[in-house]
Amino acid sequence: MPDPNPAAMEFLLTRRSRPAKTLQAPVPRKAELLPILSAAARSPDHGKLEPWRFIVLQGGAMDRLAGLARLRGAELGYDVEKIEKGAAQFVTGELAVAVIEVQKPSEKVPAIEQTYAVGGVCLALLNAALASGWGANWLSGWPSHDRSFVQAGLGLGAQERVAGIIHIGTEKAVPPERPRPDLDAITDWTDT
Repeated sequence: MPDPNPAAMEFLLTRRSRPAKTLQAPVPRKAELLPILSAAARSPDHGKLEPWRFIVLQGGAMDRLAGLARLRGAELGYDVEKIEKGAAQFVTGELAVAVIEVQKPSEKVPAIEQTYAVGGVCLALLNAALASGWGANWLSGWPSHDRSFVQAGLGLGAQERVAGIIHIGTEKAVPPERPRPDLDAITDWTDT
């Protein structure tokens, strides 16, 4: 007979990301962030490759990245609205954790499985922050996928890419519930 954890299940059934623009100071201090990162790092990892790493962004790093997003957006010829949308997550944020996918050579573990594992780390980090009482949101946006931006702004190597930027802080407004998937429409049951 299974040994259920009703509190954990209730959390999972009611969890809700908080819009990044509603997060403010205070943010977790290093001692408060380390258990959240530890929980995220316990994600399933086929082959024990750890195809991820974390970059904690705070203070001046957020301002620097906002400026770089504006500069890079102008270089790419983006319109002002797109540029500002790319910079906004760094302008309004106080702390974020960039989850970086680091593909590892493996004959046993295909690259796509490593990518899935890193996605699991992003979700685990988001949920660990929420379970710790913080507001949190998983974002990316065009800067996260622009090679020049991630190399200059985050120091990423050629085999690295941003899987997600998890913003963490104190929520200033509770978001309304949103519609959830219709399980009947997305689930097939088969016994043959």
